[in-house]
Amino acid sequence: MIELQQLTKRYGDKLAVDAISATIRPGVVTGFLGPNGAGKSTTMRVILGLDRPTDGVALVNGRPYVDAPAPLAEVGALLDAKGVDLKRSARNHLLALGSTVGVGPRRVDEVLASVGLTDVAGKAAGSFSLGMGQRLGIAVALLADPEVLILDEPVNGLDLDGIQWIRALLNELADEGRTVLLSSHLMSEMQLVADHLLIIGKGRILADTSMADFIAEASDGGVLVTAPEAGALASLLARDGVTLTSHERGRFEVHGLAAEAIGDIAARHGLTLHELAPVPASLESAYLKLTRDSVEYAGAVR
Repeated sequence: MIELQQLTKRYGDKLAVDAISATIRPGVVTGFLGPNGAGKSTTMRVILGLDRPTDGVALVNGRPYVDAPAPLAEVGALLDAKGVDLKRSARNHLLALGSTVGVGPRRVDEVLASVGLTDVAGKAAGSFSLGMGQRLGIAVALLADPEVLILDEPVNGLDLDGIQWIRALLNELADEGRTVLLSSHLMSEMQLVADHLLIIGKGRILADTSMADFIAEASDGGVLVTAPEAGALASLLARDGVTLTSHERGRFEVHGLAAEAIGDIAARHGLTLHELAPVPASLESAYLKLTRDSVEYAGAVR
């Protein structure tokens, strides 16, 4: 379990994290989201003792991580997969780290096999591709069989097979009762794997809720309509309070009018409908709606 209690971090005059309080619980995958500059990396660094909080405290299993007698066995972390001696082989890198917590060759070989690096275990880490380096970073996180996992962009550089493997791994770790904190910009992947969401913007918590509730609350009741005479139907539906958005020829989205009402109008005017379906909400659309005022580095829209 990870507990953040009024966590605040300043870098000079810049406030990076502002009085964050949250509990990341075991048994679920918690997605950690926020725009660039929101404070995600700072929060993770404070949890791991790489930065000291200005105020408040971050606890891992009831104590500061820096007080853990065997840190690798307490938390497995992937913040930067490039943080490795590039001349050292993958196996020797893991053996060196494992020696600090009593992990020997047998466990090292098990972890190498689990991340798919057995065949290249003797190669220098500097020769690895981005995806292979990412797998090595995940191997480091898993090495001492920790209770808590903190992973920042773990699918970066992985192919489809690797992404599917990560999904299964994260679910397996959560099912074993471990605490999993996952940060990623890939909303589609996050929606598939995370059970709970912690979203921050400009250093403050914007949402701390389940994935299902977050998406459901963001749904605005839109209806997708496909019809051969879409233009004629759209004209009949247009009225105050109703918004029509065209997707492609013969297909549009309606907001402000229920599916039943759209069907009744089409029937009264003898217009054929090929599709009349609710617009499914997504994590991406819900996230963008929540964070639109919290983006610190926004690009120009053309």
